[in-house]
Amino acid sequence: MAQGTGRSFGTFGELLQGTVHSGQHFMVTCPVAAWSTATFRYEPDAAGVEVRPVHKWKAARVAMSALRLAGVRGGGHLTVHSELPEGKGLASSSADLVATARAVAAAVGTRFRAEDIESLMRGIEPSDGVMYDEIVDFDHRNVRVRERLGALPSMIIVAHDEGGQVDTVRYNGAARAHTDEERREYGRLLTTLGAAVRDGDLAEVGRVATRSAELNARLNPRRFLDELRRLSGDIGALGVVCAHSGTVLGILIDHADPDAAAKTEAALAGCAALPGTTAVYRSLGHEDDDWSRLGALHLTHHQRM
Repeated sequence: MAQGTGRSFGTFGELLQGTVHSGQHFMVTCPVAAWSTATFRYEPDAAGVEVRPVHKWKAARVAMSALRLAGVRGGGHLTVHSELPEGKGLASSSADLVATARAVAAAVGTRFRAEDIESLMRGIEPSDGVMYDEIVDFDHRNVRVRERLGALPSMIIVAHDEGGQVDTVRYNGAARAHTDEERREYGRLLTTLGAAVRDGDLAEVGRVATRSAELNARLNPRRFLDELRRLSGDIGALGVVCAHSGTVLGILIDHADPDAAAKTEAALAGCAALPGTTAVYRSLGHEDDDWSRLGALHLTHHQRM
């Protein structure tokens, strides 16, 4: 029996999410150094895939499909471990599925392209573009990349979670359509964000992410958006980022800012005054990050009871 391990990062919500003039839905990922890891033990004579934890049944479906795509019979045992909390908007489910596909490929001695992994996930649920080792403009409903944008310098994300969970499938099914005016604005924001990523302009990225959070609040009201936006301005942060179909908001801070540590502590103190929990994440950047294989870096949790 052969065994393989696969990994996938999560994403802190989205830098931008909306619809363009054609009505097509899109999101621009915000990859973070927090990971889902899958281990698959291949058994040629098994009739199916057993998964632990048992509620990760979507990962078991992907594992079976991945075996067939690789051209092998049988099944096996799948174990999934994630540092990404579920139902918060951190792409925990998508990361589980990508990690699973990579683990199966490693176990049977093959390799899947990002496009192959998209095909395995398509039809299971709306998914994030975490199979690409860069920031992408992604059609999450049809599980298909729209444009690969590149990478940014790393950012610190001070996160506030107001609590609860959001079911991605139900959220996407219930969301109302954007108006023509909103679609035009999303188109302009997407053009601006694409240029900002290519130029490494974190200030512009922060402005776009903040506006996206404001637009999202019309559909998914956020109790503490005004507080985090005000706090971001007070400490001189880049702006606010949100999980558009989740429960977390974050304050963006340039990792290379000489005052980054002080700004992070000030953001944590401000968030700790609000009901809910806080955490600190680091976005994956283009410095020395190996996006497919690194473990968790600079990830701490500060919980207020």
